[in-house]
Amino acid sequence: MRKLNLPKYPFSVRRQDDRLFIFDEFRKKWLVLTPEEWVRQHLLMFLTRQKGYPVSLIAIEKQVKVNQQPQRFDAVIYTPNGTPLAIIECKAANVPINEDTINQILRYNAVIQAPFLILSNGLDTYCAEVNFEERSFSFLEDIPAYKQNLV
Repeated sequence: MRKLNLPKYPFSVRRQDDRLFIFDEFRKKWLVLTPEEWVRQHLLMFLTRQKGYPVSLIAIEKQVKVNQQPQRFDAVIYTPNGTPLAIIECKAANVPINEDTINQILRYNAVIQAPFLILSNGLDTYCAEVNFEERSFSFLEDIPAYKQNLV
């Protein structure tokens, strides 16, 4: 798999029938190791190990209806009281973070209503704070640590 601009982690990877699998420590199961899954696993480890987000407050690949169509978001981080804190969208390293990616996460967030957006392709990672009153968002220099978000 491609080297990413996220810290390295000791993932469990195995080969079976000419396919690679990675053990997802969050969902406690083996998953096909796609380029997007490689990014998602790195980003989730970064958020939990470096930024302090509790594993128990992260939901991965859940379905949401956007314009009456079922869609799957990559992950959502919740507050301890169960309200969405951040929505996460991951792309493979060869997929640029661009207007299409931003529009995708904004469509999901129209339903989720999280105050933070996190986008990553493993090479570029962005975090934005949403201003619901002004219907806008602004990019932050870094992803805030978990405790900073709860103040």
